[in-house]
Amino acid sequence: MTTLVEKSATPMWRAYWDLTKPGVVALLMITAVIGMFLATPGMVPLDVLILGSLGLALAMMGDAIMARTSKRPLVQGRVNTRAALIFAAVLCIASLLILDVFINRLTAVLTFFGVIGYAFIYTLWLKRATPQNIVIGGLAGAIPPLLGWTAVTNDVHPHALLLVLIIFAWTPPHFWALAIHRREEYAKADIPMLPVTHGLEFTKTSVLLYTVILFLTALLPFITGMSGLIYLVGSTALGIVFLVYAVRLKFRDDPKVPMKTFGYSITYLFLLFVVLLVDHYFLFPLRLG
Repeated sequence: MTTLVEKSATPMWRAYWDLTKPGVVALLMITAVIGMFLATPGMVPLDVLILGSLGLALAMMGDAIMARTSKRPLVQGRVNTRAALIFAAVLCIASLLILDVFINRLTAVLTFFGVIGYAFIYTLWLKRATPQNIVIGGLAGAIPPLLGWTAVTNDVHPHALLLVLIIFAWTPPHFWALAIHRREEYAKADIPMLPVTHGLEFTKTSVLLYTVILFLTALLPFITGMSGLIYLVGSTALGIVFLVYAVRLKFRDDPKVPMKTFGYSITYLFLLFVVLLVDHYFLFPLRLG
C-alpha cells in the first residue's frame, strides 16, 4: 500500500527527469564543458558555454531515454514507452536545432552521429549482439569532450581526439566492474555481457588489462605536450589508485570490490578532467611568458 501511495504522490515531471539519467548526463557534461575550456587559452564565450551546454545536455538526456526504453520497464511505470520515445525525440531535435543555429554545424552533425551510435547501434544492436558491445559502442559515449571542443573552435583538433581516446579506454573497466556486480541480471535478461559469456575471472582479467591501457592512454596529453607536470602527477596518482582497485578485483574474492571499483572509476574520470583543466590554465600563462 505504501508503494502505491508513493507512486501516486510522485510528480510526473520527476518521472521524466529520472528517465533522463541525470547522474550519468552530469558526468558526461562535465567532460564536455571541460573540453570547451581546454579548447581555448582564455574564457569560453558565454553564449557558447550556455547554449552549447544546453544543446549537448538535451542530446545526452534524449540518448539516455532511448537507451532505457528499448527493453526495460520505465520509471515507476508512470511513463509508457511511446510517450518516453516522443520525449526523447523532442529533446534530440531541440538539441540539434540549438547546436546548428547557435553553435556550429560540425558540432550538430557530430552530436547527431553520437545519438545514432549510442541510442540505436549500441542499444538496439550491439548490446545483444556481442560481449564486446561496450568496447565497440563505447566510442559514441566517449565523444562529449570532442563536442565541447568543436563547439568552441568548429574544428576537430588532435588534442580533442586524445580526450575521446581516454574515455574510450576508460569505458570497459568502468562498465565491466558494474557488469560483474549485475551478472545475474544480465543473464536473466539474456544480454551477452562479458561476465555472462566468458565468466567472472576472464572479465576481471579484462578489467585489469584495460586499466593498464587506460593508465598509459591517460599519459598521452603530457607526452604530446597538451598538458604539463600538474597533469602528469595527477594522472599518475589517479591511475595508480585505479590499478590497485583492478588488482583487488582480480585477486580478491570480495563481493563488494566490483561496486567499489565502479564507484572509483567515476571519481577517476571526474578528477582526471579537473586536473586537465587546472593544468591547462597554469600551462598557458607559462607558454605565453
